[in-house]
Amino acid sequence: MLLPALAADLVGRNVDVIAAPTLAAALSAKNATSTIPIVFGVSADPVEQGLVASLARPGGNLTGVSFLTVELMPKRVELISELVPHADVIALLVNPKNPQTEPSIRRVQEATGTKGLRLQILKAGSESEIDAAFSTLHELNAGALAVMSDAFFNGRREQLVALAARHAVPAIYEFPEFASTGGLISYGPNLAVVFRLVGIYVGRVLKGTKPAELPVEQPTRFELIVNLKTAKALGLTVPPSILARADEVIE
Repeated sequence: MLLPALAADLVGRNVDVIAAPTLAAALSAKNATSTIPIVFGVSADPVEQGLVASLARPGGNLTGVSFLTVELMPKRVELISELVPHADVIALLVNPKNPQTEPSIRRVQEATGTKGLRLQILKAGSESEIDAAFSTLHELNAGALAVMSDAFFNGRREQLVALAARHAVPAIYEFPEFASTGGLISYGPNLAVVFRLVGIYVGRVLKGTKPAELPVEQPTRFELIVNLKTAKALGLTVPPSILARADEVIE
């Protein structure tokens, strides 16, 4: 069943609150009801996407958590270029179906331009397109890869990590789960913490608080995870400057 149909079904059941863990789910729920409270967890800017009027004063029947996805992309470029200083070309894997793709590309272009690096954009919106994107890395002379935060990519962690290993490309991801799966390095919010915040908001709504009275939350702590086993397989020496900042080092 597609998301709009699922949202309509929940509205028909007259549920007390709808939890929406992705932008697509949040938009579908918003289109289905203007009265049932909706608590979202999204990587997109909820104001820009029309989910809320503002972060401090959401208004309407929606509130939730925003991951700061776009804002963190330059930091990931900085980290991967520090880890792989000889990489003159950075590839950025994006999902063209994600509304945050263009803002993310602009942020990364600014970051790579400042560092004198060249940026290559790889687009993938399906499993086969992910395979095809990785197959072009060699001809693009990409020395490192940054993977955009995206629900589709997050659901294909094992495929992405396996392809990065097969093509021997150092890659940086958003969530810690990528590094624990075998990815080289990750920097971003802890998903468990983020969705715990979503759960807390759902609880407050069920106790009677209106979504309009709950400001949109944003993560305040970001985790840097380094997988030394993967670094060794890639022939990389992780700089002490990165190890000293790491929240977790996987050996």
